[in-house]
Amino acid sequence: MDLVPALEEPLKKVLGSPTAKVMAEHLGLHTVGDLLHHYPRRYEERGQLTHLADLPMDEHVTVVAQVADARLHSFASAKAPRGKGQRLEVTITDGSGRLQLVFFGNGVHKPHKELLPGTRAMFAGKVSLFNRRLQLAHPAYELLRGDTEESVETWAGALIPIYPATAKLESWKIGKAIQTVLPSAQEAVDPLPGSLREGRGLVSLPEALLKIHRPHTKADIDDARARLKWDEAFVLQVALARRRHADAQLPAVPRRPSPDGLLTAFDDRLPFTLTDGQRKVSREIFDDLATDHPMHRLLQGEVGSGKTLVALRAMLAVVDAGGQAAMLAPTEVLAQQHHRSVVEMMGELAEGGMLGGAEQATKVVLLTGSMGAAARRQALLDLVTGEAGIVIGTHALIEDKVQFHDLGLVVVDEQHRFGVEQRDALRGKGKQPPHLLVMTATPIPRTVAMTVFGDLETSVLDQLPAGRSPIASHVVPAADKPHFLARAWERVREEVGNGHQAYVVCPRIGDDEDEPKKKAQEDADKRPPLAVLDIADQLAKGPLAGLRIEVLHGRMAPDDKDAVMRRFAAGDTDVLVATTVIEVGVNVPNATAMVIMDADRFGVSQLHQLRGRVGRGSAPGLCLLVTEMPEASAARQRLGAVAATLDGFELSRIDLEQRREGDVLGQAQSGARTSLRVLAVIEDEEVIAQAREEAVALVAADPELTGLPGLRTALDALLDDERERYLEKG
Repeated sequence: MDLVPALEEPLKKVLGSPTAKVMAEHLGLHTVGDLLHHYPRRYEERGQLTHLADLPMDEHVTVVAQVADARLHSFASAKAPRGKGQRLEVTITDGSGRLQLVFFGNGVHKPHKELLPGTRAMFAGKVSLFNRRLQLAHPAYELLRGDTEESVETWAGALIPIYPATAKLESWKIGKAIQTVLPSAQEAVDPLPGSLREGRGLVSLPEALLKIHRPHTKADIDDARARLKWDEAFVLQVALARRRHADAQLPAVPRRPSPDGLLTAFDDRLPFTLTDGQRKVSREIFDDLATDHPMHRLLQGEVGSGKTLVALRAMLAVVDAGGQAAMLAPTEVLAQQHHRSVVEMMGELAEGGMLGGAEQATKVVLLTGSMGAAARRQALLDLVTGEAGIVIGTHALIEDKVQFHDLGLVVVDEQHRFGVEQRDALRGKGKQPPHLLVMTATPIPRTVAMTVFGDLETSVLDQLPAGRSPIASHVVPAADKPHFLARAWERVREEVGNGHQAYVVCPRIGDDEDEPKKKAQEDADKRPPLAVLDIADQLAKGPLAGLRIEVLHGRMAPDDKDAVMRRFAAGDTDVLVATTVIEVGVNVPNATAMVIMDADRFGVSQLHQLRGRVGRGSAPGLCLLVTEMPEASAARQRLGAVAATLDGFELSRIDLEQRREGDVLGQAQSGARTSLRVLAVIEDEEVIAQAREEAVALVAADPELTGLPGLRTALDALLDDERERYLEKG
């Protein structure tokens, strides 16, 4: 929280240009304050050694270990044909596991002199696998002598902080830079109100910064982390509480459905009864719609829990009350699909102004970027006259030309794909701010909802409607057991033989536009991800020969995409080979099997979303996760977790624990500064909940924070321009 001139000092002045440049480019650190808030990831104890057995593949790591032995080998190569090539192999140990270090060429001389058996040092490098053994090639290292004056100073205390580092800047160099700026920590202005700090027994901010970077005991680390967690949670919750407070002051038109209008007529024609969950959530939404300030609600529900039905009932209630409702989808495929299913569900109630339309009917129009000019003109006319009560579309809805007669409700599907600016532009189309309902099928743990969507009230649909089938999921280890993959294709043939259909999902399209990315991938010694066009071709010629196979991906023309989806939905295609364009909202009840190629390249939530496309009818679903990753890898464990449970909330917790929160919040929290450093969204549920309570009370008593200059400054630092705009529009 870059509060004071001392903390706003550019690192260039303090550390010199070369170091400052690397810190800015690779770690996003620009000022003394930024560097003070770059906290250690963990601490090594001088007497203890790192667990070498648990190192993650392909990651940059820092380890403290002891040299067991070192051997110099000569070899012949193209550059050194006479056997003059030199390779130094050093084995380091932590007492249980071992790790090989390798140095080549002229780089062998210094380590050969310094890394003698028994020497202890910190080593940093990228973990790779060579001849089935873990190794670090050309690691950087820092000897831990502990006897010279300089070492004692630098590594004072028994705890060595290990910082998030990069290949360009090792942890110990970051540690030395922090020692240089640490005296400035005394000038950090405390954002927490004194009463809160004392009431919770938290140390001051300068003390917390000193203790996190130079702890003498584990208790120091605990004190510092407890305090810094509160800073992050509290400042963010105050920002969100002020946002909610400001929203509550905005005017909106209350929308109450008429007792025997469109909504009643719709409910009467539903062929099933609503689940208890759908009733409860609908009640929460209708209560919000009836108030005179705008609803801001997040509706989250498992794939297939009936969110679209709940949203449609809310839209009908608004149309009943004389307003219009707009539903925004992230892709054209999805907008067309929503339009089709809404028109089907409504029947003659969607034929307003047409012969045979019901008395209470309204018009439901579709608006996408690729529509013909005449259809588009008619749709725009229906919106501006109020003839159309419901419009469904992509971000084409947001263009300046689109005018509404009286926009009362905006429903946004799959929030994380829909920019905040776009939500804002659509809101600006109402005479007064319209009510807002955001839907997501990505289950979000309660605390993440409180942190990321803290300005939205949350409703959860966690019951699946009756008649949905279970989905069996299995990991297919293609490299270890190739016959498993052969069996997977047999299963697909069996499903098709029983009159069903299947999806095959690949991470990449495979046309020329992919090539630069592909090249970069190959340079990184990894084969490129499998591609739709290649796999479709291989399947058609090989294991699925004779079946009707089509492809679907994001770079096809919209009409072609829609035609492919229509044929698949009609049962004219047996197997659809696609990218993740099918991830959201595609509904084909007859599709029962899905094979996900290179499944380890997808996130946990994404796999859960994809899997939700099968088992939508009465026949059970099957999802096969194909991977070449070795059994011990983190990626395989992640896939095992997905195969083991269908509970999206459980999976979202696993997802969060495996990725750092910064990535999760990063998507939603634009501004780079806000990604959490010590606050762990899952573990610190209590801190977040308490911080929210304190923030709400504080903002209710003093919305302008007049008595708290330190907190105001911290908010300014958190809400740099980009972030402020983000919250404004959230």
